Amino acid sequence: MNKTITSVILGLAMLATAVATRALTPTVNMADQKGRFNLDALVPNQFADWEVDTTVVPLQVDPATQAQLNLIYNQTLSRTYINRGGERVMLSIAYGGDQSNTMAVHRPEVCYVAQGFNMDHNQLGQLPTAYGTLPVRHLVASQGNRIEPITYWITIGEHAIDPGLSQKLQQLRYGLAGQVPDGMLVRVSSIDTDRQHAYALQQRFVTDMLANVSDNGRKRLIGSGAP
Repeated sequence: MNKTITSVILGLAMLATAVATRALTPTVNMADQKGRFNLDALVPNQFADWEVDTTVVPLQVDPATQAQLNLIYNQTLSRTYINRGGERVMLSIAYGGDQSNTMAVHRPEVCYVAQGFNMDHNQLGQLPTAYGTLPVRHLVASQGNRIEPITYWITIGEHAIDPGLSQKLQQLRYGLAGQVPDGMLVRVSSIDTDRQHAYALQQRFVTDMLANVSDNGRKRLIGSGAP
């Protein structure tokens, strides 16, 4: 009799766990709600003082890293822009329709090190724009004589967030609400031994870019406000 009761209790506990797990599993895909878009068409080839420099080939990642990126992202974009003063900024954007905890963005500080770069500077920062202040991360990657200051931010769902713990918390919020968030990583970088000059140039580029994309495109890039 006791064995029967114990078996029933265990069965009910297992059933309750299964029901709870199913209830907490996100089922609403934000990417489907937002609709399809073409990342290549989102950012113009020419805007303000900038145009695509076709003479420069973007840095390529190794096949193993590329295979991992293909699992995370649905669309990627890599371009180099040049202004009338001859200054260049490299733009890299990656979009993933599933940015749940199991499919997190591949952050540049990890990707660059995997490519053999040293990470000489890594600091959270803020990038003021006409559409709000973006939480960004400033990096400096180096490999031999190549010094590359980097600015990047991550947008999860409807909000740009601090890369790191805030990213995990945002994923958790969406998950508890039954939503699978999409996400975008936007990275700008330039070759420059003066990182402050590079960050200022990158801020100017981002400001010009955001002013020359559609409203919907801008929301995809930087979200719609603080979480």
